[in-house]
Amino acid sequence: MQERKLPRRTVLLLGAALAGWCAGCSVLPAEETASSNGFSTAKAEPVEKMADTGFHLRDNDALYTVYDDSGVVTMYLTVTRGTEAENTDHTWEQINSYSAYDYEAMQVPRYQVEGLLQVGDESGPAASEVGYGETVPNATVQIRGQTSSRNAQKNYKIKLKKNKGSWRGQRTVALNKHQGDGLRFRNKMAYDLIRGIPQMMGLRTQFVHLYVKDKTQTAGASFVDHGLYTQVEQLNKTTLRAHGLDENGQLYKVNFFEFLRYGDVIRLKTDPAYDKTAFEQLLEIKGSDDHQKLIEMLDVLNDETSPMEDLFETTFDTENIAYWMAFQILLGNTDTQSRNMYLYSPLNSKRWYILDWDNDAMLSRTEWEYRNYSDSLSWERGVSNYWGNVLFRRCLQTKRFRQELDAAIEELFRYFSADRIGEMTARYRSLVEPFVWQQPDLLHEPLSREEYDRVANSLHKEITENREAYRESLKKPMPFYIGVPEPQGDELRLMWDASFDFAAEDITYTAELAKDYRFTTTFWTEENIRLPETVVYALPAGHYFLRVRAANESGYTQDAFDYYVMETGKAYGMKSFFVEADGSVTEDFYDE
Repeated sequence: MQERKLPRRTVLLLGAALAGWCAGCSVLPAEETASSNGFSTAKAEPVEKMADTGFHLRDNDALYTVYDDSGVVTMYLTVTRGTEAENTDHTWEQINSYSAYDYEAMQVPRYQVEGLLQVGDESGPAASEVGYGETVPNATVQIRGQTSSRNAQKNYKIKLKKNKGSWRGQRTVALNKHQGDGLRFRNKMAYDLIRGIPQMMGLRTQFVHLYVKDKTQTAGASFVDHGLYTQVEQLNKTTLRAHGLDENGQLYKVNFFEFLRYGDVIRLKTDPAYDKTAFEQLLEIKGSDDHQKLIEMLDVLNDETSPMEDLFETTFDTENIAYWMAFQILLGNTDTQSRNMYLYSPLNSKRWYILDWDNDAMLSRTEWEYRNYSDSLSWERGVSNYWGNVLFRRCLQTKRFRQELDAAIEELFRYFSADRIGEMTARYRSLVEPFVWQQPDLLHEPLSREEYDRVANSLHKEITENREAYRESLKKPMPFYIGVPEPQGDELRLMWDASFDFAAEDITYTAELAKDYRFTTTFWTEENIRLPETVVYALPAGHYFLRVRAANESGYTQDAFDYYVMETGKAYGMKSFFVEADGSVTEDFYDE
């Protein structure tokens, strides 16, 4: 299943590139190119820019023609114990016994082992590849990612040591199992699609068949088949340089960040109160650790008196955000409101850019239906998915940005044609299906063969549905947060944020109380509420659910941001709370 999102805020809300490299940059004309993966990469037809001033990011197209990524590369990894001083004195079993959350709980660095990485094909390591003929470790290995569970195959980060060479120019090799992706090719498909979109920055990817020889406990071990992985280029300074960006600039991996000011955490590293650990819970530092420019951006962005139109001229690029958002909306990659992206700014520029990251949940709605899992529904479809993020909200409140987003949606929809998606799907299936229904990948509760066919054949249908959901989302009120009910004598005050309507239509609310999240035990309802609050009689001790919906004059409705987490997904638009025996109210926090 897709990872659950981090809990959203539970309080009410109050409310370019370097000169020289990018000088003269313009939107590229549509053209047909031959890609190393064998797909046609007809580039999407660019829309007319309101003002093309040369600050748009462009990828290094030549980077993708050096290697053939059209098949499956075989990697051989021999792991051994190292030294305690280097944190490599561990067994392979220990490495795979802990999840990322376990390491956070233990407050220790992730365990590592020594590793010898060799690359080749099914007959063995190849003479032209890294590690060939070597017998001593050339790398370290640890698990990677945020939520690797205990009882599953892990994702790995293999870091080649200095002076031990590189693989395709990369010293860090990230291997992802994508256990929740029944098709097993979504992330690669996304990055292959990005190649044909001039307005987006991509990453190199490769299917990998991994074998591991564990010598941490037994010297005479043999290679064991670990199945199919997808290698995705790690976004770091080396990658920035390879893609023609500024390796000395700011680069942050967004762990959970809604572009609020976060004044108690986002500080200069010279500030005595600076806490790097707390900082990186929001933004993981991958580039320069001079946070001055970040702070300046957040200050002006969170100043509602500062016109967003001005920030488009100085601080952000509408093209970058519009195409990134259009890509996520059309592909249904919904877990991108406040994470699963990178934030980048060149050294000698005030501008900030969003870079794509982690697409393994794209076009998953049909699969989740087969798995009886509820996600990517309600406000998560269309522009409303991004309304809780300060940057995206302020963008969407401007007509100029909405016009550019609308044009990007239509352009990318034409590019994501049924023929293109079908051709790519057929190619990926020929590569990954030999792995899907055999060990060890069979451990990951695959779809049945019939379900696999239906899900694979539904991808373009989902894209079409996502475009329609986008169009409808612009007609709806925007989602909002529900506050924790407040006891007031013999009454209970219910309150929520005001919703917003792009057409400035009047909005009314319907509030309901029930004893179950399905609202089969609804015992109080009030309709046509014009202010974002009301009162109800005090409630006896117990567990309750408050659901609030907004409606505009045209009859379009919207759920609240809040949701209740179940084993089968989300129940949208409600806040779960407890009334204690003394009459106080406690919010029901769920544990991720």
